[in-house]
Amino acid sequence: MAKSNGISMSVIRRLPRYYRFLTELHSEGVLKISSTNLASIMNVTASQVRQDLNCFGGFGHQGYGYCVEDLKNEIENILGLNNSYQAVLLGAGNLGKAVARHINFSERGFQLTAIFDRDPEKIGTELGGIIIKNDNEIYEYCRQNKTDAVFLCIPKNSVENVIDKLYELGIRNFWNFSHYDIAKVYPDTVVENVHMSDSLMTLCYRINERQK
Repeated sequence: MAKSNGISMSVIRRLPRYYRFLTELHSEGVLKISSTNLASIMNVTASQVRQDLNCFGGFGHQGYGYCVEDLKNEIENILGLNNSYQAVLLGAGNLGKAVARHINFSERGFQLTAIFDRDPEKIGTELGGIIIKNDNEIYEYCRQNKTDAVFLCIPKNSVENVIDKLYELGIRNFWNFSHYDIAKVYPDTVVENVHMSDSLMTLCYRINERQK
């Protein structure tokens, strides 16, 4: 199983869920929560909750449980949500528009600084408060501006055409909505792949299993 700093990716991938639920609890005025109740919300076991959080030092108090606000803040720090990494989005089609309009990047550790597309009808228009630039300007932009990550909302063949140049510019972090395997070509990159079709097929499988 893939690990980051000795912590399994399965644990790391649960952290955003912990954060989301703890944020909701905090907004509802909940002050503390037991590992049993948190496990019930997370749909895991209390033992799993304790094991997960112990990977980062614990945070619970025997006989009290977890302070919701403190635990939320600790996980926020672990996830690095206050870093405000500079990111650009490549692709302003339907998917790119949804990403730009509906995701609060500032609450998730990023600042979206530029958007690029090749469609002449989109270039010069506004999306999420940002003027869309011609996609052939992305390299010069990344050369002149600090760019920590690129969000790829373009087809697989289009990624093939741009990834080498982006890598040459020193960009190593990608949020990848295409099916292009960046990490296979460049193993030292950090890539978070988003395969919505895989998720949909998983839903289909689960419905199919329930009906058997």
